Amino acid sequence: MKADIHPDYHEITVVMTDGSKYKTQSTWGKEGDELKLDVDPLTHPAWQGGTGRVIEKGQLDKFENRYGSFLSGDSNKAVKENKANDKK
Repeated sequence: MKADIHPDYHEITVVMTDGSKYKTQSTWGKEGDELKLDVDPLTHPAWQGGTGRVIEKGQLDKFENRYGSFLSGDSNKAVKENKANDKK
């Protein structure tokens, strides 16, 4: 392995959006720097009800109409119906 090609790995402090802090090791910044997060699991929609918003917008229904529901096992049926409708 070549010498001196890897970045410095040191301890930093990560500050969450609610102000809580934790220490971790990273190549970001310098030893002792604070990384202040703008988005984290406390505020991002993917962790805070994001799937509900997808359903509200009808994206899930649109997907299931096109490809079928993977959960109910109807995926082959819907794909065949879509192909039949495309041929018409």
